Amino acid sequence: MPPLNPSRLHAIDALRGLVILFMLLDHVRETFYLHLQVTDPMDITQTSPALFISRTLAHLCAPVFVFLTGLSAFLYGERHDGRGAVSTFLFKRGLFLVLLEITLVNFAWTFQFPPGVLYLQVIWVIGLSMLALSALVWLPRPALVLLGSLLVAGHNLLDPIHFPAGTWAHIPWAVLHDRGWIEVTDGLRLRTSYPLLPWIGVIALGYAAGPWFGAGGSATSRQRQLLVAGLGALGLFALLRLLNGYGEKPWSLGDTGVQTLMSLFNITKYPPSLLFLALTLGIGLLLLRQFERIGEGPWLRRLATFGAAPMFFYLLHLYVLKALYLAAVALWGLNQGSHFGFSAVWMVWLGTLVLMVALYPPVRSFAAFKARRRDIAWLKYL
Repeated sequence: MPPLNPSRLHAIDALRGLVILFMLLDHVRETFYLHLQVTDPMDITQTSPALFISRTLAHLCAPVFVFLTGLSAFLYGERHDGRGAVSTFLFKRGLFLVLLEITLVNFAWTFQFPPGVLYLQVIWVIGLSMLALSALVWLPRPALVLLGSLLVAGHNLLDPIHFPAGTWAHIPWAVLHDRGWIEVTDGLRLRTSYPLLPWIGVIALGYAAGPWFGAGGSATSRQRQLLVAGLGALGLFALLRLLNGYGEKPWSLGDTGVQTLMSLFNITKYPPSLLFLALTLGIGLLLLRQFERIGEGPWLRRLATFGAAPMFFYLLHLYVLKALYLAAVALWGLNQGSHFGFSAVWMVWLGTLVLMVALYPPVRSFAAFKARRRDIAWLKYL
């Protein structure tokens, strides 16, 4: 199977493809296992190890997506006219993603029109992060690294700050840091599921890492940089988690060794704590290094296929899952209280595997079409 586009860095696409499949697993869970919904962070006394692992794998998705968005933005600038082209593209695509979130993405989750609730989730936060990066690309690289690090490492200092609904700061703070509800009208509410501030830090660090993969970077140097950064992030996670004192619910000894391990890795996503980002980005950087070392094996090329058409896959899988759920309810009714759902976690994994195989052909066809028709300008937004 020849590569879809030899100019693409397949390690980046493969990593994106891997986390897309973790996302698929999580969304199958959210569709067919909603009767056993998990909290953030999870209640380890009420969450089975299999469900905990399924949810924890999905923690990689958003940090890797956002980091690679920044990295890809830098590479886009190398192929075009520098920071001016990057800034313009980021601004336009950021607005496009925000619009997509409040229209097609929200409708795929709720099938309600007009909507009563708009969930501002990962596509929304990637869009807003791109809007922020469209301005930040003009900063010198050291300043960008410093700002990104401060936002990622320091935003947990803001956790005690809250503004009640009805006060002037409630809406901007709910968007920036304090996950909550925004009442727009009597019939419409917004849920800021992904507070923005730390994600700006992640996308800034991704852009700052762009020269590692740039035209002037060497593979040897890049491998060393990815190793140092990845191990450094994991080392920071281990140190802070053992100290048990900053930005995260403390871990504790459980009734079993498995529960203790679950407590150690039970970290907060909304907004993502420093520990959450250190763990997930550290793993992501090491995976990126390893994928480059492997090269273009058959399974890696298949992962890269998913990663070459991420937005197409995102929209496609949401509508397929919704259609499957409605069909299941029509055929078998609600079997888990107010939901239709699987009775065991292994069924979630099996359903994910079946969907992965079923969705591969249309995703591959679209990725090939996108690579072949670079003259169609709007395709780059997907």
